[in-house]
Amino acid sequence: MNNYKKEILDKICYTELVYGRINKKLSIELSKDKIEEMITAIISETDESDFQKTGKNIYITNNEKNVRLTINSYTNRIITADRLNKKQRTANNGDS
Repeated sequence: MNNYKKEILDKICYTELVYGRINKKLSIELSKDKIEEMITAIISETDESDFQKTGKNIYITNNEKNVRLTINSYTNRIITADRLNKKQRTANNGDS
């Protein structure tokens, strides 16, 4: 099993556009520093079993925070963050 969590935390990077995308998708208004703190906290608090690699992306699902992060597995660049809807939460909980 790959240790995606450690590698992502060590190498995560952001583009200028992703800050605005995260604020918009999560309906928040945070500074770049606060977004980076939030993303780091979500990754740190999420169990490795909730990291799923599909194709070139790694999806990190945190049901407690009601968010899913999408990270490029080659560059460790965050692509987006999405709120989980009820259907996604139920599907993810069914895996346990």
